[in-house]
Parts: sequence; structure tokens; C-alpha cells
Amino acid sequence: METSKLKKFAQYARRTLIERVSSKLKIVLEPESAARRENNSAVVDLEKQIKQSTEEQVVEKVAYVWFNRFCALRFMDVNRFNPVGVLSPIPGQFQPEILAEAKMGVMDATMILDKIQKKVTGLLNGSISSGNPQNEAYRLLIVAVCNYYSQIMPFLFQKIADYTELLMPDDLLSGNSILAYTREALYPEVCENVEVIGWLYQFYNSEKKDQVFEGLRKNKKITPENIPAATQLFTPHWIVRYLLENSLGRLWMLNRPDSMLIDRMEYYIRPDASGNSGEENFIRVSGPEEIKVCDPACGSGHMLTYAFDLLYAIYEEEGYDASQIPGLILSNNLYGIEIDERAGELAAFALFMKAREKYRRFFRKPVQPNICVLKNIEFPEGDLGVYMDVIGRDLFTANLQSLLHQFREADNFGSLIRPAVTNVRDVREILKTRGVGDNMFLANTHEKVLKALQQAEYLCPRYDVVVANPPYMGGKGMNSRLGAWIKDSYPDNKSDLFAAFIERIMVMVSRGGAVGLMTPFTWMFLGTYEKLRSFILNDNTITTHKSTCCGVLG
Repeated sequence: METSKLKKFAQYARRTLIERVSSKLKIVLEPESAARRENNSAVVDLEKQIKQSTEEQVVEKVAYVWFNRFCALRFMDVNRFNPVGVLSPIPGQFQPEILAEAKMGVMDATMILDKIQKKVTGLLNGSISSGNPQNEAYRLLIVAVCNYYSQIMPFLFQKIADYTELLMPDDLLSGNSILAYTREALYPEVCENVEVIGWLYQFYNSEKKDQVFEGLRKNKKITPENIPAATQLFTPHWIVRYLLENSLGRLWMLNRPDSMLIDRMEYYIRPDASGNSGEENFIRVSGPEEIKVCDPACGSGHMLTYAFDLLYAIYEEEGYDASQIPGLILSNNLYGIEIDERAGELAAFALFMKAREKYRRFFRKPVQPNICVLKNIEFPEGDLGVYMDVIGRDLFTANLQSLLHQFREADNFGSLIRPAVTNVRDVREILKTRGVGDNMFLANTHEKVLKALQQAEYLCPRYDVVVANPPYMGGKGMNSRLGAWIKDSYPDNKSDLFAAFIERIMVMVSRGGAVGLMTPFTWMFLGTYEKLRSFILNDNTITTHKSTCCGVLG
């Protein structure tokens, strides 16, 4: 894939969106603004968000929301997943297809509610006055489509907050609009593979990453909110294939030696013909639905989308109905963990697009991808005690209580958190059935407890295959809290995040499972990593290695 144009576009889009959202913010916040007159509650909510964070953070968040959604809508347009072109015109025209149809009085009632249709019609026929009626009508159509998709893909198209809509850039239809550049960058050939979404995400963050590393040179530590920008790196496709084919593919070939899957795995390295490869104790599976694959630092989902491809081929070979396979894969097989909300959204979107590509009616009965974005969860002093008294203290062992406090800094520690309890599903199911009545105070605590248990469940050691390109960060870049916590939690591998991740991942995979990692090769020979080498070699079998990639059978 030619990425230079994508990089140029993504960097331009970030600067432009931040500038235009910021300009819109100033207009909206004016004492006598039209927004205050027409939607004062949204402006009040916006001012509240700014007080809770900063104006800069709100602008960056809103810019990110629109970038993700514009790119997603364009991708779906090109692949004809949208019933009508939302960003894309009919060939030979410039205006978006959805607007052209609205001018002819044609609007999809399932996507655009009746009251929105009436307002769009009023703007276009002049019965509703506006300084730019076509632009305003098109804005309403885009928001309506996004809100429609919130029912199908809530991870990316959450119901739009009113203030987010208020801050949408004004210019949507001119040749210099951000949408015009989006169409130009995401041309049909580049949208043939959903990995384009991952490249865009990395390039969107590239200038911020440069700023973070410039700060490092001035001895500024990497704060939790900057860890994603500093550590995320889009993994080249050949490396993804090598890792998955020699972990997931290998596990399947060990279970089905006669499988035709081998014919599609270009980077697969066959086991030692002598039969003394050390792979005799692999996990036995009776069918593909049993296999659980996890990427504990999944980014935008590049590893998981290729795992989807391999699993689809496996299901086909086993004779499953083609219409059922995408849902089964998303339900049973693929799990991603991430600390960056935007990356997690795109990982879920990428898997959703893979499913829709394979089954055209997938949107009618969608299955939500198993992507967990780890959130900070904190219980004010005393809250948990009152909650346990009402629910029943019999459920809350000392270890379970410790677990509930482990996510205070989830955005800093991520998948390195080791749950104090490794089997929480039963407790979570019991708590789901126990209500808290009308006590809103307890309802909030109840939701946080369930969320903590859900996050813990993703982090428990239950996976047959774990693949990752874990974050790299030496001790000099770690903020004080992360540095101290790593020393306490991973004393043998505290020198770099990737080393701690190797130790962590070896515990996440079930005994006899497979691990595929891309890491710096320094762990193979530097004295700093001697204990890591011993840890790997004493309890595991290295099955393949290629430069910085390594396959391990646990």
C-alpha cells in the first residue's frame, strides 16, 4: 500500500480539523451566539466538559471524533456498505449522493428520522431560512447517519453529544472542505483493505508523537495520555502474517495435520520433521469455536483482522455455513485490549468491516467485537463498603476487593495489570442479577464494579493464542508512577515495557498455547534481559524466530 499520500492527508486533516473545531468553539461560546439561543443545554454541557479538562483537550477530542467518522463513512461508501453515498458523489458529480437524493425528495426513512427529513426539506426548498441551506442540510444528514449507525456500531458511532454536533466544521461541500480531501485520499484502490484505517490512525498521531519524543529529549516523561502516541506502531503486514501463521496457524496445523490452511500461509515454518520440536504438548481443540486469540495491545486491530482471515478459512474448511462464520468469529475467537479509546474504536470497526465484507447482511444482526478499552476505575472512600453491605459481603473476598482497586490507573499500566482474581465470570454474572433498587448512588458503584470485573476478565489467563507488537519504552521515558509500579510488579523485566509485556503475555496464554511477538532483538543477548531469557527458555519452547519476531509454544 502506498502510504505517503495517506500520511500527508492524515497530518493535514489533524491540523485542519483542530483549527476549524477551535474556530467553531469560539463562535459557539460567544455570549450571544446562535447556539446559545437554539441549543443552550448543549453549550452548557460543552462549558462543563471544558472545566473538567481543558479547551485544548475538548477540541482535540472532537476533531478526532469527526476524523474517525469521516474516514469510516468514506470507507463504507467506497465498499458500498452504505445504502447511499454519504460522503461520496455519484460518478461524474461533485455533491454527495445523499444530498443529491435529498434534493429530489428521496431520503431513507430507516436512517433519517421524519423530523430531520422535514427540516432538511425545509432548508432545501427555502421554507427554513439559512445562510448556507445546502451545507446545513448536509450537516443534518451526516449526523442522522451517524446516529443511525450508533445502534449498529456503538463503539465508533456513539450517539453524538449535542456539543460535538455544534463543533462540526462549517465547510462540508466546497472543494477545500475536509471531506473533499478525505475522498481524494481514500480512493477506491486504497479502500480495498481495511488496514488503511490503521495507517491513517498512526499518521494522524505522528506529529503528536514527534512532540512527545522532542519532550523526552528535554527530560519530559511520557504521561499516561501520551503513552499511545509514543508507543503505538503500525505493524507491517508481512510481519502480521508471519506472527499469526506461526501461532494461530501453527496451533491449527498441530490439531489438523492434513488441513489445507497450510496452502495459504506463505510465511508458515513447518515443524521439525524429526518430531523433536518440543511441540508435543499443544492445546487440543475439537473445533474452531474453541480457539481464543488475544492481542493485549491491539492498537487499530491489524493483528486481529488477519486472524479473522485465517479463522474464516478454518471455519470454511470445517464446513460451517458462510452466513454464520463472521458472527461466530467475533463472538468466540477474537479479543483485543487497548488503553487508547480511539484505537480501540478503530480496531472494532476494522473487525466489523471484515465481517460485513464476508456477509452482506451482517448489519441486520450485528455481533459486537470483543474489544476492551481499559478505563480508570476508582471508588471513593466508603462507597464500596456501603455497596457490599447492600449486595452481600459473601461474594467479596479479600482478593476480589483488591481486584476492584487495580484499575485506578488503567490508562498508565494497561494490560500489564495482573488481576488479583483470575476467574471473575461467575461473580460478574451473579452481580448482574442483583439489583440496587432506586438508589442512584449505589447504581453508579454497581456499574463501576461490573466494569472492573469485565476488564479483569479480559486480562485473565484464558487464551490459546496471544499475538502482539507490545509497546517499547525504556525506564527513562516512564512517568514516575509507571516507573515505580513496573519496578514493583515486574522487578526482573523493569528496564523496558516490551520486556514486562513478554513476561505478562506468557502468563495470559494457556498452557500449551501459542505466542507470537514482535519486539526489539536486544532481549536475546543483553545482560539486562538475562532473567527474561531464562524465564522464556525454562518454561516454553521457541518454535520459530525471524529477526525481531518470535513464535513460542507455552
